[in-house]
Amino acid sequence: MSDTTFQAKAFTQGGTARDAVTLPSASFDGTVNMPVMHRAVTAYLANQRQGNAATKTRGFVVGGNQKPWKQKGTGRARQGSTRAPHWVGGGTVFGPHPRSYDQKLPRQMRQLALKSALNARAREGAIQVIDAFRYEAPKTSQLAALLARLGVAGEKVLVLTDGLKPNVYLSGRNLPLVHVMPYADATTYHVLWSDVVLVESGALGHTLAPVAERAAEPVAKPARAAKAAAKPSKLEKAEAKRERKAAAPAAKKPAKAPAKAAAPAKAAAKKTRSTTTSAKKSAPKKKGK
Repeated sequence: MSDTTFQAKAFTQGGTARDAVTLPSASFDGTVNMPVMHRAVTAYLANQRQGNAATKTRGFVVGGNQKPWKQKGTGRARQGSTRAPHWVGGGTVFGPHPRSYDQKLPRQMRQLALKSALNARAREGAIQVIDAFRYEAPKTSQLAALLARLGVAGEKVLVLTDGLKPNVYLSGRNLPLVHVMPYADATTYHVLWSDVVLVESGALGHTLAPVAERAAEPVAKPARAAKAAAKPSKLEKAEAKRERKAAAPAAKKPAKAPAKAAAPAKAAAKKTRSTTTSAKKSAPKKKGK
């Protein structure tokens, strides 16, 4: 065993910061056993399978009780049933059948895997302690405000309560990235699934005295304000559109002027060519000697 000790940030249920808490060394001693965690997660996912996939062999497919044609004399290959596996609509060979996918791990292995997962999160500083969840009624906005104030609103959060607390569970049930469960029911999979673990202090054996709640500081959003300031208004867009329309005819007129000046010269050249052609046609042809 290692003598490593971990400190975790502590907050009230409203998100007010308080003194850090030392995590109990019995569970948080720095042990991280990757193979055991892999076994625990694999077993957990396997135990979630229902194993209902089923196919029919030729004995369970309806029909096919008589030969499709006689044994000899037709010139065709002999067949005994239209429900054989090589027939369309026939049975399935080696198909899946309902079965159990359950995997059982020894109790000590499960405990070691959970301990390793909690230590891995503690090393990352992803475990935070909440002094107590005293929710008088289910309130999703209250739990969402706590996560926003802690800065973990967009992350996967596992909330571990001290025993069953229905109001806390119902408050987080409608948040897609939040999972609420008692600390005693936590599994290796849930701890590794989460990015942040919020643990109630009573579940860790700590009793934290209540402190006064402080109001949350307003969060400034300069990027959005700058983006709104840089975005042109509808009036400015309309004015720019009118200016482009006014400038378009002026740009087209100089290009047409040289074309109009060259038009008479082209007409005169065409008239000259036509006169020459008519004169050649009217001239008498010379007779050969």
